[in-house]
Amino acid sequence: MTSSVELAASVKGEGPPLLLLHGLFGAGDTLGGIRRRMDSEYQVHSLDLRNHGDSPHTDTMSYPEMAMDVLAYMDRAGLETANLLGHSMGGKVAMEMALMAPERVERLIVADIAPVAYEPHHDNIEKALRSLDPSKVRSRREADSVLAESIEERGVRQFLLTNLVPSNGGFRWRMNVPGILACYDQIMAGPHNSGVYEGPTLFIRGGESDYIQPEHRDAVSGYFPNAELKVIPEVGHWLHAEKPELFARICQRFLASE
Repeated sequence: MTSSVELAASVKGEGPPLLLLHGLFGAGDTLGGIRRRMDSEYQVHSLDLRNHGDSPHTDTMSYPEMAMDVLAYMDRAGLETANLLGHSMGGKVAMEMALMAPERVERLIVADIAPVAYEPHHDNIEKALRSLDPSKVRSRREADSVLAESIEERGVRQFLLTNLVPSNGGFRWRMNVPGILACYDQIMAGPHNSGVYEGPTLFIRGGESDYIQPEHRDAVSGYFPNAELKVIPEVGHWLHAEKPELFARICQRFLASE
């Protein structure tokens, strides 16, 4: 296990601290729509997880390591406790941290992911990322055409291309593509910590997503005995982007509840 790394972050708003943890291939600004809807009531910290955004690149990214990164960030920011909101991979990081250091987490929100291991399911994205040498393309349109050979969904391609930044007449990936792909098994894993987080916990599922299943109920209640579940209908895994107003309202009500 490597030591913790210093995560890049942006901070907006005033109030109780709320840490936003993005999903795989994302960055802190991936949850920007939620930040804008929450920063009038909360001090929102949008973190880039390791190997993503502007945070350091590493050879490993297990959930204990990523949870330690977040704890180290809280220490540097002078946050004794905070609310956590994580989507997908970020939700797994948030859960791992809550199990590792429950005394540091006021309330936990997990968006469309369960505390279980998942089967690999990003084959087309892996193929697309391996096929694109960003230093050899001269426009985002050219990069998009390369990704389109493996990824049909334009929205997925555009999401990935938010990681493409100009460099020396071409482009480069802001995220650590080789590192992420090498650590894919770690990212698919379930919790490493065998503890329990007894604080208030909210799972939010997309009604058309298959990431949270009825058979996950025992795992959820075993790790998070005070968890509740809300379902947003007619959205998939990207529930926070598809219905941001409703997603934010659900989060606000939960965070403000007694």
